[in-house]
Amino acid sequence: MSVSYRQPGVVLTDHRFTVPLDHDAPDGETVEVYAREVVAGDKAGRDLPWLVFLQGGPGFGANRFIGRQSWLERALTEYRVLLLDQRGTGSSTPANRQTLPLRGNPAAQADYLSHFRSDAIVRDCELIRRELTGGKPWTVLGQSFGGFCAVRYLSAAPEGLSTAIITGGLPSLDAHADDVYRAAYPRVERKVAAHYARYPQDIERARRIADHLLAHDVVLPGGYRLTVEAFQSLGILLGGGDGSHRLHYLLEDAFVRTPGGSALSDAFQEEVQTLLSYAGHPLYALVHEAIYGRDDRPTDWSAERIRAEFPQFDAAKTLAGDGPLLFTGESVHPWMFDCDPALRPLRETAELLAARTDWRPLYDTGRLAANEVPVAAAVYHDDMYVDTAHSLTTARAIRGLRTWVTDEFEHDGVRAGGTRVLDRLLALARDEV
Repeated sequence: MSVSYRQPGVVLTDHRFTVPLDHDAPDGETVEVYAREVVAGDKAGRDLPWLVFLQGGPGFGANRFIGRQSWLERALTEYRVLLLDQRGTGSSTPANRQTLPLRGNPAAQADYLSHFRSDAIVRDCELIRRELTGGKPWTVLGQSFGGFCAVRYLSAAPEGLSTAIITGGLPSLDAHADDVYRAAYPRVERKVAAHYARYPQDIERARRIADHLLAHDVVLPGGYRLTVEAFQSLGILLGGGDGSHRLHYLLEDAFVRTPGGSALSDAFQEEVQTLLSYAGHPLYALVHEAIYGRDDRPTDWSAERIRAEFPQFDAAKTLAGDGPLLFTGESVHPWMFDCDPALRPLRETAELLAARTDWRPLYDTGRLAANEVPVAAAVYHDDMYVDTAHSLTTARAIRGLRTWVTDEFEHDGVRAGGTRVLDRLLALARDEV
């Protein structure tokens, strides 16, 4: 039963949908998918077109907006918005260390999680669309991994779409995970160099913290084991518009004097625990590389293997000299399943997913080449999370897609730029600019 309630300027309605775990076995096991409908308070009774938002990730629920924040302000001027918690995320049926043992052994858990890629998400959307709109097509707004889902939508069910808007999420149509990370490490290195150019004092601060971690076994208050590799992974912040500043403020007060000498402060440890823990989004770690799975080659911990091709990211070698420590970016590594208590029980499951060789192709290049759905995409220049060259190659492969290439924003441009970004992309899709 749907429940409606109000926030400033909007009416919200909770929806819960029952969908097949495996859409090819519609009479089999089901999972629940949650979505929050948002409509402007003065338009609540109107027959409005729908816009469904697909969050980035994988593994994150949709934004929990208050009122008309960010891009929602623009969307609500003409749409009824559906904020979808993709399967396994947010208020949908959870998939985490507490619930996955209900599936059985790690092999059963890995089989279950094989149904959590963009192909299943799009089929969920199609069931939901037909229930909510009576069969009318809707607009999709896909951020980051949500953009990957939007391209899958264009490949598999374009009849369900009136428009597709993509922000920072045009995937390569044919790259293996190895290709993705081989392109990623040089981008991350550029982001780190830009951070140190802005905050040169952080070079010594980062080296000092890394030295300390190499010499001490540090376990954070929540049980996370902070190794030097885990510390380096804080570089994921550098892909956001304010990430460099957040990293700087984190590093500047890392140490405190104690009777036993200098130690990492409680405040630093607490914030690092919050930033590194996967407790709230374990699916990100479990299926992240699987979103690139496309053929009979396993992903096989791609980010970890490809990192070895870039020895400048080796902290021990860096600290043996006098160079700056390099942070890393959006990547998942096997050691995370040893460091993070939210992931430790799922290590074997993750290994089985990394070894899997039966991933189905996600994109239909022929169908994309014949696309008739209006599509516009923001491509962020030197996006740390999604390779710009890969995105532009894909843009050329989707008939009629219009791009807005900009260095005004980082990967989180639709959040930071809000109304302006969505307005620009809608105008592009409608051929108004």
